[in-house]
Amino acid sequence: MKKTKRGRPPKDLAGDAPARILDAAQQLFLEKGYRSASIDDISELAPASKPTIYAHFPGKEALFAAVVARTVEGLTDFEGFSPEGRTIEDKLMNLGTAIVERFVEESVDLVRATIAESQRFPELSRNVHDTARERSQAAVSQLLDDATQKLARNPRGPFSPKRSRATAQIFLDLILLPMLFRSLVGETPKDLEKELPGFVRERVGFFLAACETDWS
Repeated sequence: MKKTKRGRPPKDLAGDAPARILDAAQQLFLEKGYRSASIDDISELAPASKPTIYAHFPGKEALFAAVVARTVEGLTDFEGFSPEGRTIEDKLMNLGTAIVERFVEESVDLVRATIAESQRFPELSRNVHDTARERSQAAVSQLLDDATQKLARNPRGPFSPKRSRATAQIFLDLILLPMLFRSLVGETPKDLEKELPGFVRERVGFFLAACETDWS
């Protein structure tokens, strides 16, 4: 098989260097793992010279962090999405289902790659976790506000602006984390899909009951 020649990319690709580098890095990180994927490999696959890569990213750790940040940004981009349903429960079920389907489908491989390097690069893993947590909280907080507009007017309630981030994290912990963990340990998307409606309905009911207790 003829290898792609390294060095300066064609003129029609030159302006897309950061995106091409991130695409190549993500593919190799997922295929080989963080340690085994080299800058040389990324340079060849992109294609982009090593000086070009280092001009945009200080090193492999920064490149991995950028891949994660881009992935999380895509996962938490719910622009144009509005929870559907006649009741708050229906809207939260629609939201919870959308979150689980998106994250389980698109983030499992990257989460595995991060976990695999957590002992060798604990700071990298913490940065990945913090980035994902911060952006997920912000996105879900806004979506919860949209789904619970009337309830959010209560300044003491869990959906009030001062408490919305914490409430969003609780929602994620209840609904996303169990399904994500099951996916990580090998359960198939088809098996999870069968259980998802009942699972989300149960968790949303628990979430709303806890919120009502919080208000009382």
